Amino acid sequence: MGAGVLDHNNHQGKFGEEYVRALGSAAGLIISTYNADLHGVDLGFHWPGHRSAKAFPSIEVQVKSWSNPGRSGAYWNFRGLNEVQFNKIAGDDYQKPRYLFLIVVPKDTDAYTDVIPDGMLLRYQGFYVSLHTESRIEQPDSNRYRPVLVPIGNVLTASTFRALMDPDPGAHGVPHPGGAR
Repeated sequence: MGAGVLDHNNHQGKFGEEYVRALGSAAGLIISTYNADLHGVDLGFHWPGHRSAKAFPSIEVQVKSWSNPGRSGAYWNFRGLNEVQFNKIAGDDYQKPRYLFLIVVPKDTDAYTDVIPDGMLLRYQGFYVSLHTESRIEQPDSNRYRPVLVPIGNVLTASTFRALMDPDPGAHGVPHPGGAR
């Protein structure tokens, strides 16, 4: 690795966030970056006006990238959130809905993108889940990990991204934001 190149884990994490930013931009959303990850989210997304009966709805997301995915039936069985991170996005008492965005990426960083005749390809795919029905862990430990089931059908696209901004989840044919139960 040459000077100035990110180490593998930082490179993977940065690509995951940029993948989500690209989808948010494609969806026409305003994107906020937080100065410090003290409250458990990486990015905020805001609708630039009214959506249904709500003015300027917003969501907050924790982005995790994953290059060694494991399935359990119709779910990704993600084991990359420690209990402290889990607690910062679990529960239903946040002012803005919070989601875990899971970006499945290639192991080889050179395969993250490809230029094709029609444009640029980003690999592989993003998924989302809300943990609003999950209870927080009492006495969380940052050295213990909390598995999260992310529905494989909850594919993150520009269209589903816009639907997540709706105050009535599922109103646009998007699966209910829940999933990990």
